[in-house]
Amino acid sequence: MNESPKWFGGCAPGGQAVVPVGAVLVWTDFLLWTVGGDAGHLRTVEQHGARLAVLGPCNASDHDMFRALASDDLAAAVRLWAGAFTVVRIQGPGSVEILTDASGAAPIYRVSAPGGVVWGSSARALSSLSTGSIDMDWLAAYLRERNAPAAGRSAWAGVCPVPAGSVMTLGTGGRSSVADWWSAVRRPPGEVVPAIRWALSEGVRVRVEGVTTTSDLAGMDSTTVALLAARHGQVAGMTLHPAGTEDGGDMQYARALNVPNLWRTTFPLGVRHLPFTRGRTVLPATDEPAPSTPVWAMFAEQLKAIADAGSGCHLTGDGGDNLFMAPPAHLADLARRGRLLRVVTDALDWARLRKQNPRPLIAAALRRDAGRINRAERPRPAWLTVDVPDPVYGGVAGGDADAVLVASIRDIARSAHSEVQLADALGVALHNPYFDGAVLDAVVSAPPERRFSAHRYKPLLADSFADVLPPTHRERASKGLFVGDYHQGARVNLPRLLALADGRLSALGLIDPTPLRAAMHAAALGAPTIWPPLLSAVAAESWLEAVETTARTEWAAPTGSGAL
Repeated sequence: MNESPKWFGGCAPGGQAVVPVGAVLVWTDFLLWTVGGDAGHLRTVEQHGARLAVLGPCNASDHDMFRALASDDLAAAVRLWAGAFTVVRIQGPGSVEILTDASGAAPIYRVSAPGGVVWGSSARALSSLSTGSIDMDWLAAYLRERNAPAAGRSAWAGVCPVPAGSVMTLGTGGRSSVADWWSAVRRPPGEVVPAIRWALSEGVRVRVEGVTTTSDLAGMDSTTVALLAARHGQVAGMTLHPAGTEDGGDMQYARALNVPNLWRTTFPLGVRHLPFTRGRTVLPATDEPAPSTPVWAMFAEQLKAIADAGSGCHLTGDGGDNLFMAPPAHLADLARRGRLLRVVTDALDWARLRKQNPRPLIAAALRRDAGRINRAERPRPAWLTVDVPDPVYGGVAGGDADAVLVASIRDIARSAHSEVQLADALGVALHNPYFDGAVLDAVVSAPPERRFSAHRYKPLLADSFADVLPPTHRERASKGLFVGDYHQGARVNLPRLLALADGRLSALGLIDPTPLRAAMHAAALGAPTIWPPLLSAVAAESWLEAVETTARTEWAAPTGSGAL
């Protein structure tokens, strides 16, 4: 049985108020509510008629919150808070401020309802106040390139994302405004590593103190957060491995760890965990297709094992690769400054490491196109039948390395929130500390060329936690790859895949099932496969089934304090 989704929201002041059925009211005049619990973390302060709420894991003390409550500059007051959170502040009659997380890890949406603007942390829930239908333009863009979705849209028609790193101010009479509060700031060289260390350490601490904690235990990223968590109490580290294979890969590195408070568990993967297998647990509905949807059979069983362990917080290393092993988008910056020899040298080093042709990298650098360097263009899927604008990789056309990294992290962090929603449905509080705004703020404060290395594996992360990670882990130069599992999963589950090809996406006229089936057959035979668009089609088809078969959120007029 899936648990109620955890989310929160509120209404613009002065309008005709509505709240989701089952919500618990935090404030009753300026409406603020939570659904399914406290949405992970909730704290409030009040003074002289002004109020402030922080929703989500955050290291701010009560003193910090009172200072932010009274500050003339809310953004400056919260900029160095660690965690992934939303801040709501009321200072006077007729106006409320909603400050969104800098990295997009805690996405916020808004919808214009008949009684005024309603905002919340679930696009799907808000969609019931609009058309309740899927935004086909968003879905088509997702099928074209899942990492470059339609800007300014959500997966739900009429529901708009509030930009990450912004403050939305809502007033009476329909007044509203949105302004950026966060931007990247360069730190002196000696301050970058301490900033990264503080931001990630605090983000982990605020989540795990006093809570039964589990963690992924695999590559450098998950190992780092597991070791940080172990400084605050017992942590069960879970390592996935092929059934019958107890040595090598992540298992070898997990066994090498011998630190207080960290004990190791394993999760053997068998045939029933292969990609594209129909899971024993029904896929829950989420705001958008979750990246793990094609491996839901495996992920659901892992989540159940975590829940059975009594976990109150499960940590992942998601986001570490995106922050600390990003492509060399700095080549465009170097070209802009005329450092062409360094452009060629770094491009050759990266191409040698990745076994690819350096010419496209150099050409993109000379065009000053950091977005194209950040993510190579993939061909349009042969099965996509609708016209979709060419994707803007990294969220910005051209752009510098900082802007591209920020835009890329925000897209991936928003998408990762759907994984949090899947875990919520199975009773697991899933946390991705690498997507915290303070961590992004610290990483992007380093010069782009310092973030890049073709000779060291994740140098900024290794340097930031040199005393935490054992030498064998700091010197690790690769991570496990599972492409073979996808080919085997396609072969074992080919009938199911072919059925998905003739499903809802085809009925909507978004795809032509014939070339999609051909790609599925080829993947099952082990042919070289461009996996991202194929996985997007599978995820979108499964997601459409989930949202179609899940009841919509019901709304009603508030009846007073407490649960409705």
